Amino acid sequence: MPSEKILEQKKAIVAELTDKIKNSAAGVFVDYQGLTVADDTALRRELRKAGVEYSVVKNSLARFAVKNAGYETDFDEILNGVTALALSESDVIAPAKILCNFAKKNDNLKIKAGFTEGRAISIDEIKELSVLPSKEELISKTLYCLLSPIQGLAIALQAIADKQQEGSAQNEAEESAPAEVPAAE
Repeated sequence: MPSEKILEQKKAIVAELTDKIKNSAAGVFVDYQGLTVADDTALRRELRKAGVEYSVVKNSLARFAVKNAGYETDFDEILNGVTALALSESDVIAPAKILCNFAKKNDNLKIKAGFTEGRAISIDEIKELSVLPSKEELISKTLYCLLSPIQGLAIALQAIADKQQEGSAQNEAEESAPAEVPAAE
């Protein structure tokens, strides 16, 4: 039986992990067995750049945390072996996209399962999420769609203004030019 001190430490870890899971927009569980230190470092760097928190989790503690977060038995069968968890507080797509792309290049990283918006998702759903455009790409495409008609209108109005200005400049030139006198025959 573990001592009181160790039990309290484990309860604190479970409570912290539960809060992280509840406050995350998405999370992905992976099996990282066989990754080299260099590969793991590269993966962590890429995840950190995207604002994704990645950590190794103890299966027994993760099991308690996911149950406390509302995922009753969704992850019981995948929480064995070596497990790491990637969590994102704001971007639903980032963990799936980065981990799936990395798993394509490195056979040692295996995706187990994930969750988003309060529900567990399968490996197939994670793969579907990974091919969606990122949040930044969606924002830029939306802005382009909103600004494109306005830009077209501005170009058309500028063309009309240029044509009118060209016409008024030509009229001024005709008015200021000396009148031609017909030659006497």
